[in-house]
Amino acid sequence: MEKTIIAQLAALAQATRLQIFRLLVGLTPGQIVSRLKLANATLSFHLKELVQAGLLKASPQGRFICYSVNFASVRELLDYLSENCCGGKACSVKA
Repeated sequence: MEKTIIAQLAALAQATRLQIFRLLVGLTPGQIVSRLKLANATLSFHLKELVQAGLLKASPQGRFICYSVNFASVRELLDYLSENCCGGKACSVKA
């Protein structure tokens, strides 16, 4: 489990991938390329990294690949971070 969490956090720690992840909810890859001014190959590389980390799902649709957020995996990541915040002690950070 921790290996997966580390891979997910590492994937999101890269600035472009974090931007792509944020934009993927509601935008197509073509719109993301335009918005972030990325080359198609660059976007493909970052999408592949997010898929390998388990944060996105890739579904082939004919000649295209549709990407979507893997909400179950993101929920597990958030649950893990919530459970392990502050080493299991009461968190001093105010929400």
